[in-house]
Amino acid sequence: MTAQTVFLRSAEIDLKALKRYILQNFGQEAWLATYGQIKSSVAIIQSYPEQGWIPDELQSLNLTQYRQVISGMNRIVYEIRGDMAYIHIICDSRKDLKALLIRRLLQA
Repeated sequence: MTAQTVFLRSAEIDLKALKRYILQNFGQEAWLATYGQIKSSVAIIQSYPEQGWIPDELQSLNLTQYRQVISGMNRIVYEIRGDMAYIHIICDSRKDLKALLIRRLLQA
């Protein structure tokens, strides 16, 4: 099954913040490498959307439509609905996903 991929506004904001952080702290070369990894991971999501695993933080809530893949030092969290994959979050894999989700819910 292939899926059309849609970056939600939250993921676009995450990607811009990640770009700013990497450019400021590590430079253009590091950003290009990171961005290349993210693009490759999104291509995998498009080709094999079911391949990602359900984040523990969401599985405990029985939210099995959400998946994640690790892309270098980053985590991409997406939702599968039919033949669509909606990318919700792009964040450092070392961040506390549960805290990030709570913060996002409170901002909405």
